Amino acid sequence: MTTVGEFMTTRLVTMDANDTLTAAAQEMRDSAIGDVIVTDGDDVVGIVTDRDITVRAVAEQMDPASTPLRQITTSDVVTVSQYDDAVAAADLMRTYGVRRLPVLEDGRLIGLVSIGDLAVEREPQSVLADISADDPNN
Repeated sequence: MTTVGEFMTTRLVTMDANDTLTAAAQEMRDSAIGDVIVTDGDDVVGIVTDRDITVRAVAEQMDPASTPLRQITTSDVVTVSQYDDAVAAADLMRTYGVRRLPVLEDGRLIGLVSIGDLAVEREPQSVLADISADDPNN
């Protein structure tokens, strides 16, 4: 059995739920990532992606400079443990229609597993694994 902890990402970027969409977009740009984990104190309250900013905020004419992340963050966060089976994590993604799962240990954020991470681990010859393993080009 392959566990989530064997291949999860530990290079995490977190932002407070009160931070603005502009701040999140700038952080994503500067860190060459497509998502930030949204927190409220020590609690993980969601994940915001570059697509969320575009579709949930900009397309709805929200002001990115004043709109807090909490306004577009989905409130029901699905999480896993580093000891969970990779197949079970993939099943959770499928069931809940998500592409990223925060990894918690004793309620504390320790990692993130994405659909790309799973592809690289479980199907290394797949197109998704190939794309996910490449360095970002933007």
